[in-house]
Amino acid sequence: MYLYGASGHAKVIIDILNACGIVIDGLVDDNKEQTDLLGYPVYHEVKDRSPFIISIGNNEIRKRIAERLKVKFGTAVHPSAIISSSVTIKEGTVVMQGAIVQSCTRIGKHCIINTGASVDHECIIDDFVHVSPHCTLCGNVHVGEGCWIGAGTTVIPGIQIGEKATVAAGSVVIKDVPANAVVAGVPAKVLRMKE
Repeated sequence: MYLYGASGHAKVIIDILNACGIVIDGLVDDNKEQTDLLGYPVYHEVKDRSPFIISIGNNEIRKRIAERLKVKFGTAVHPSAIISSSVTIKEGTVVMQGAIVQSCTRIGKHCIINTGASVDHECIIDDFVHVSPHCTLCGNVHVGEGCWIGAGTTVIPGIQIGEKATVAAGSVVIKDVPANAVVAGVPAKVLRMKE
């Protein structure tokens, strides 16, 4: 397995892959000055390397790289994560330490379900979503493509979060969030709309 991006997010994914017994062949990064990370070589070209996990936390950058690379993608799920057997997880997605993903949830491509996040039954998480550490998504929540759900956020059951929305850390979401909105607070309110 190769990682694309040699920074802090990659360090956590390296821990996950090591815990799973998956061999890490190296990383690729655009920064020519970066030559190793935690003892693993850092290359500066993709060449014929594969499979990859994009180890970059920013959703938009992760999407651009995924669309540019013509490679096979892997997934990484830490052994301490609790994942229902009826969950679907697509390519490029990472589920970190202590996360819980409940029955019939669908997780799209290149998502991050971060440390200690809880995703309850029948949630739909579209591609390129980042569910930050210690978020709680109650049942039947639908998170649109490219959303960023900030650390410690709680989303009540049945909520729809529109694509590319950002939910600030510590928010409590009790009503639907429009696409491209930035929301924050308890309860969460729209602060502004992204251009």
